[in-house]
Amino acid sequence: MNAFPDFMKHPANRIAPGQQATPGVEGYVYDGANGSQMAYWTCHQTAASAPHVHDFDEYMIVVEGSYTLVIDGERIRLNAGDERFIPQGVWHAGEVVAGTRTIHAFGGRRAQRELIS
Repeated sequence: MNAFPDFMKHPANRIAPGQQATPGVEGYVYDGANGSQMAYWTCHQTAASAPHVHDFDEYMIVVEGSYTLVIDGERIRLNAGDERFIPQGVWHAGEVVAGTRTIHAFGGRRAQRELIS
């Protein structure tokens, strides 16, 4: 399997392009209890995200491809099946290889949906 199933990519759940921290990323978001969210991302190009911080915890798992997480200058390579917990308040960035798919769970509201007319 090299793509998320169609039911996971409902247009009403598509993350607005301006909400993406990494160029060339297609994402979808789902809301959970207490303001938490889960997001699914497919990276269509090799790119990097700028350093950023959240005021909530983040958990991520790489489904396919490769993602390099950068925390305090340390480069942590994550491959398919690897997971990572990023505590709130920790500055982090990332580098992704084209074709990578990831799933992220956030302890707060991370993404806004694209407006559909």
